[in-house]
Amino acid sequence: MKALVLAPPLASAGGIQRYTACLVRALQEVLGGQNVRCIAIPESANASAHGRFSAALKLRFGWQALWESARWKPDLIICSHLALGPIGRLLAILGRRPYWVFVYGIEAWGELPGWKGGALRRADRVIAISAFSREQVVQRHKIDEERISILPCTLDETLLRVEPAADGACARISKEKRLVLTVARMAAAERYKGHDEVLRALPMVVSRIPNLTYAIVGEGDDRPRLEGLTQELGLTQNVVFTGEVTDSELAALYHRSEVFLMPARTVIDKHNPKGEGFGIVYLEAMAFGKPVIGPNYGAPMEIIRHGQHGLLVDPNDPAAISVALLDLLGHPDKAREMGQAGSEWVRTNYSYNSFRGRLLEILTVAGMTGH
Repeated sequence: MKALVLAPPLASAGGIQRYTACLVRALQEVLGGQNVRCIAIPESANASAHGRFSAALKLRFGWQALWESARWKPDLIICSHLALGPIGRLLAILGRRPYWVFVYGIEAWGELPGWKGGALRRADRVIAISAFSREQVVQRHKIDEERISILPCTLDETLLRVEPAADGACARISKEKRLVLTVARMAAAERYKGHDEVLRALPMVVSRIPNLTYAIVGEGDDRPRLEGLTQELGLTQNVVFTGEVTDSELAALYHRSEVFLMPARTVIDKHNPKGEGFGIVYLEAMAFGKPVIGPNYGAPMEIIRHGQHGLLVDPNDPAAISVALLDLLGHPDKAREMGQAGSEWVRTNYSYNSFRGRLLEILTVAGMTGH
């Protein structure tokens, strides 16, 4: 069985890129390397964060995919992003073969243009990375649940093996400080990640734990606003904006921190949905043995078990975030137990082997493992 994978640009280190690379690797191991080919849009295409590509680029990429499909004659077309669904559908029609479409989160939660929605609804199988995304696709696009499989993201264990940096961002934070951590882009279009609500929660926490430092890892066009909010709240001595960091620096920050928090909001709106389709960063933090504070609604709830791996809170309620943070910081033994339980959970359920096993099961059920 031969599979042709259509992919977005793969050179960058984004979550979708990592997921697609993992998918291709697993397909090659399951089907044989010679039976899997991947055509990716060139990195120079400068696609938007939500997979929007120019018409000219789609046309050029489409011709390349059409040529490869006609020449190689794959048994299955896999569109590793919804934006590539229309091209996959065209190849499927011309070659009389099935096609699958992968969906991640907000790109599939709202209304879609006719050509994209049609490609999604007519796909032989839709693969969602979370049960939450599957639910939104079923409700919004009226797709039979039996045609939608779930293939969660996998933990990239590379970061766990990195030697923590002895200098850099972590070294600049006094060892006498207690450290809590958020790792997320600070983009104006992604304010749902909850940086602002954490900042509003901190004054109550700092009043009881004055030696607390909140480190925000990442960059983005919303950073000036968040820095301004930090000043307004009188938190300049308690908040550190690290900017982008190396893997070695990030590993050091994870090791040093006591709690990871990202109370990301999920908003289901047909015109402008917001939220995490999965939340790989939670896997990272949990793998490092950190208790996590996440939202009590949305896809992250599938990863984090309340009271076992951390605490789930109303992401719109700074007081609830404060209470959760004080609970974990005030009971370090309980926090460590949660962190250890989370680490075991992630390593067992979100390993690469688990990913490959789930993929094999999906292929087998679909009758796509024969040669």
